[in-house]
Amino acid sequence: MLTRRRLLVGGSTVLLAIGSAGWWLLRQPTAPTGFAYRDDELARAQAFLAAHPVIDAHAHPGRTFVRGAEHVRGMVRLYAWRGTFERRTLADMRAGGVDVAAFAAVADFQTLALSDATGLTSARAFEPGEAWASYRRQIDNLNALVGSGWVQRIDRPADIAAVRAQGQIGALLTVEGGDFLEGKPERVGEAYADGVRSITLMHYRHNELGDIMTEAPRHGGLTRAGTAVVREMNRVGMIVDLAHASEATAFGALAVSTRPVMASHTHVHQHAAGAPPRFISQELATATASAGGGVIGAWPAGIGISDLNGFVDRTLELIDRVGIDHVCLGTDMDANYKPVLDSYAKLPVYVAGLFQRGLAEDEVAKLVGGNFLRVFTAVQTR
Repeated sequence: MLTRRRLLVGGSTVLLAIGSAGWWLLRQPTAPTGFAYRDDELARAQAFLAAHPVIDAHAHPGRTFVRGAEHVRGMVRLYAWRGTFERRTLADMRAGGVDVAAFAAVADFQTLALSDATGLTSARAFEPGEAWASYRRQIDNLNALVGSGWVQRIDRPADIAAVRAQGQIGALLTVEGGDFLEGKPERVGEAYADGVRSITLMHYRHNELGDIMTEAPRHGGLTRAGTAVVREMNRVGMIVDLAHASEATAFGALAVSTRPVMASHTHVHQHAAGAPPRFISQELATATASAGGGVIGAWPAGIGISDLNGFVDRTLELIDRVGIDHVCLGTDMDANYKPVLDSYAKLPVYVAGLFQRGLAEDEVAKLVGGNFLRVFTAVQTR
């Protein structure tokens, strides 16, 4: 086992070589605001957030997923070594008026490595049983967080009103990447029993369900196992998340699903050369919104933007593209790529910016929680 001193010495050598492709893994939050706001505008935003459900559809609050991680390598090992900080993020959630956030496990975490092209890539195959063991570790850690009393688990839509009434923080357990399923739809029911309420089918690794968006396709779309998993997620009442899925995989899931879906953290590209590989087409965005009223998570990644004002711009652009009824928050908090919203405590500033730009309160209420709650309710109704 590496001691702290040895890891620091070795890490200093690594830091000299990582460059911009990897520094985001270790950087401290420093994102600027990029616009001015008055005290009364901030107070209005804070009062608004206190009066409405605020739900983050995709996040990793405090990075619980790294606790006890095994077989990680390189810069990802240093990232895991930094540890967890749930108490700090929960304080930021309270300060920022956030009621509920997804607490996401990361199914392929131990296989990840840096990529100059996409930020991250999966660098190796799982050993037999490794993906399921990693899931069990991560989900048990998340449920231990619930057991500590720091958060209350959100199992059904009514739980959101309950945590708000009690002044508590809600944790919606999710898994980013369906790798742990190993193509077995029966594991969806096991995950549901564990408290999982959404699975992002893909992350940075082609798996048994389909292809990712950041690598050349292997399957050509949603597989037979992927079809069975989507149907089982519909049956048990779990939200299908299309973020990170290739267009063919995502369209395949849309064709199969009988419930609304989400793309929890992304944006829409314009078919331009060099378009960010993590953005989706207008066609897929429109189909996601049209298929039973799905939602797309406004994502504050520093891709083409550098401050919170850029995120306000990007949110308004997404609303223009799919409509106010189909946009939610998907911050990817505490594991985002060059985040421009780097703390939940800054959420009132973001909302103040939305008000400055002309969004009405009923529109912002849909964005910060109402739209996601509608989808969650539709998926859970059986």
